[in-house]
Amino acid sequence: MTIRIDRRQFLMGSSALVAAGAAGVMPAWAQGANMRLTFWGGQDRADRTYGVTDLYTAANGGSIEGEFLAWNDYWPKLATQTAGGNAPDLIQMDYRYIVEYAQRNAIASLDEFVGGALKLDDFDADQLEGGKVNGQLYGISLGANTVATLINTAAFEEADIAVPTSDWTYDDILATGEAFAAANVRNGMKMMTDSSGTEPMLDNWLRQKGLALYTAEGELGFGADEMIEWFTMWNSFRDAGVIVSPEDQALDTGPLETTMLVSGKAAMMPSNSNQLVGYQALLPDRLDMVGYPRLAPGVGGGHYRKPSMFFSVAGSSANKEAAAEFLSFFINDPDAGKILGVERGVPCAAAVRDAVAPTLDAQNQIALHFVANLGDLLGPLPPPPPAAAGEIDISLLRTLSQEVAFGGRSAEDAGVYFVNEAAAILDRAS
Repeated sequence: MTIRIDRRQFLMGSSALVAAGAAGVMPAWAQGANMRLTFWGGQDRADRTYGVTDLYTAANGGSIEGEFLAWNDYWPKLATQTAGGNAPDLIQMDYRYIVEYAQRNAIASLDEFVGGALKLDDFDADQLEGGKVNGQLYGISLGANTVATLINTAAFEEADIAVPTSDWTYDDILATGEAFAAANVRNGMKMMTDSSGTEPMLDNWLRQKGLALYTAEGELGFGADEMIEWFTMWNSFRDAGVIVSPEDQALDTGPLETTMLVSGKAAMMPSNSNQLVGYQALLPDRLDMVGYPRLAPGVGGGHYRKPSMFFSVAGSSANKEAAAEFLSFFINDPDAGKILGVERGVPCAAAVRDAVAPTLDAQNQIALHFVANLGDLLGPLPPPPPAAAGEIDISLLRTLSQEVAFGGRSAEDAGVYFVNEAAAILDRAS
């Protein structure tokens, strides 16, 4: 689904701008650049984003035309746009794709604007590093976040089962899931989604084993034995009836509204800390979050604080400096920060964090507290995924997980095939 909203144009809407013009000092943005902005997300993110574009254009003139899509629809369309030289000026970019887009010059290096149009003096250093490819800055983090498991607390209360904590384990998926299923709440709601095709969860599981999804050299950091074990584990959950059926899971096509959490099929699902806000906007039940499950009690280190997403500037943009100025406003302006909250993650500019924290409601406070207090769950930030990571995630892992779920492949066959095919994809991409 594509939703396009043309944002209204505000012409010279600020007294400060008028005064600057009268004094003969006319900044670059006073020429009123007309730009396009694209991002993935739901309506809540769109409302917040457009609130900031309105704030910016009201003061600075010009127009910013925004478009947002569901995650699954976003990347195919962006690939088509960049291939045709028609990419929007401002592109929301993900950690797993930034290397690929930078190496293809589909997004521009921002180094020439740092200290000028783009102010980063107050920005978290680790979040800046996450946006660099080969030492050059290609993306500005829009917030720090981490993976998290979202929980419908009301469903657990109805089942008379204690809400899981960040100490829960993969064994608890089976044990607690069986108790949850026996309670038969909400017409057979399951405790958890089928997350066998969720790349961040696989990554987290591997990290707890001391392995990696990808090495710094851009190769797989694990082998067929691990993938067989992964698919076998999820088969056991499926056979025990503690996760949603393959037929239900297939209905999750990307938009938040189709997820098993929102549709009421599951009480828990893997997600990201910043997404609590968007999901809560769609559900009357109170949501909470905990970490991903541990391999065993006391085992941690699978999580890391990553840039939740970036804004990048298209390599084909004719408005690169104007785009950098807007980007600087988006991440540094306290009023913009209050509109955005922590929906995209914890703000990376210290002054914005200080301005935003007192304004947050209970759900946003949960997200902020979770990211700041990961404890022994926290491990180091991995290197950016290689250029072909997106293809491996979407075309391979998700497809194989469904084939295993529906009985089209065995766990053994899928595990071996995944590793061989992923290695071939990485080889072709290099």
